[in-house]
Amino acid sequence: MSQVELKMPKMGESVAEATIIKWLKNEGDRVEQDEPVLEIATDKVDSEVPSTAAGILVKHLFKEGDVVAVGAAIAIIGESASDAPAKVVAAPPAKAEPVATPKTEPSVAKPIQHSTTLTAASVGNRFYSPLVKTIAQQENISSAELDTIIGTGAEGRVTKKDVLQYLQNRNDSNGKVAASPAPAPTTAPSQSQPAAKPAVSVDGDVEIIEMDRMRKLIADHMVMSKHTSPHVTSFVEADVTNMVMWRNKIKNDFEKREKEKITFTPLFIEAVVRAIKDFPMINCSLDGTRILVKKNINIGMATALPSGNLIVPVIKNADRMNLVGLTKSVNDLSNRARKNKLSPDEIQGGTFTLTNVGTFGNVMGTPIINQPQVAILATGAIRKKPAVIETEFGDTIGIRHMMFLSLSYDHRIVDGSLGGSFVRRVADYLEQFDINRNAF
Repeated sequence: MSQVELKMPKMGESVAEATIIKWLKNEGDRVEQDEPVLEIATDKVDSEVPSTAAGILVKHLFKEGDVVAVGAAIAIIGESASDAPAKVVAAPPAKAEPVATPKTEPSVAKPIQHSTTLTAASVGNRFYSPLVKTIAQQENISSAELDTIIGTGAEGRVTKKDVLQYLQNRNDSNGKVAASPAPAPTTAPSQSQPAAKPAVSVDGDVEIIEMDRMRKLIADHMVMSKHTSPHVTSFVEADVTNMVMWRNKIKNDFEKREKEKITFTPLFIEAVVRAIKDFPMINCSLDGTRILVKKNINIGMATALPSGNLIVPVIKNADRMNLVGLTKSVNDLSNRARKNKLSPDEIQGGTFTLTNVGTFGNVMGTPIINQPQVAILATGAIRKKPAVIETEFGDTIGIRHMMFLSLSYDHRIVDGSLGGSFVRRVADYLEQFDINRNAF
């Protein structure tokens, strides 16, 4: 058998790279076709990469923690361990990137060279995505200069936003913010400076738990969202008695026919989709001073994982689905999310997010916007409460199923009138639920 290159698989249209988390097979191990060889991570999704051929794993071309471009060779599989000639490692990851010019001579540093096979940086064990390196090359940012940029991404990685901010600062100061041996504290927000963190003294009564990779990503994303968007939250209380009674009436027949349990989540999504059609400016994002109004309605639904972390799978084109389709999509995505079986594309492309805090017994919440979206809706627990019922014969008191809806929105784009009107419209659709509607 000739040697076979195991390549980083394509994991979605918007995914250009992945991080190697763990090698499941060591060099010299026997692997069967379709047997998992390593674990990789893209954003919040972890996946296994299976072998494309049976044989001996001859060589790892990257180490754990390396960021690798899609399509790049990551391992060599041959007939035996002796199939490891020098040509197998003709382009080791440590040498594929040009060596950085010493920081004492930034004026003669060479531009960053874009590599199609790996994304490792040249100094300090830092990693740069292909996009970051392309921008650096186009803007003539040297390797030494690139190493001085403070990253605000996961594990301190430099993002596109960091590079563009650096270029803006450099241009605004007519080149005074040039490459220097060490980054100045004023070139980045204070929250990204490790030195600003106070020392914490712990004793034997304190358990120290290191954040896992997903929790670090969530933390970074939440902090970034609060720093990006001025959050405002509007609340509405809704009488959902008809919806609750309808679901109780049809849920057994629905499960028998569709082999799916119907929860309240698809009913909430249905109401949200209708309200978005009434108020399309809720379904948008902001690019500088440009408002991008999305024609597709892709609803993200926050899902709690067994680990305690959170992930947001996305129902694409939710406005084109009936209630059965929404129910199947909700159940499928939530089940696979808990089993870590989602693909990277299934957690991207959302235009609006729903989080059901009522699942945990909470009556309301103030959710944080899932960037780059401009709004997120939290649905609280449904409780039986005494309420005033208006009838043609006068007002009366009755026991009703009530719930709170809370909408957090980006006040740069969404003002109180739009945000308040939208969440009120969602409540109206839930309150006007037709108790005699056909479930199928």
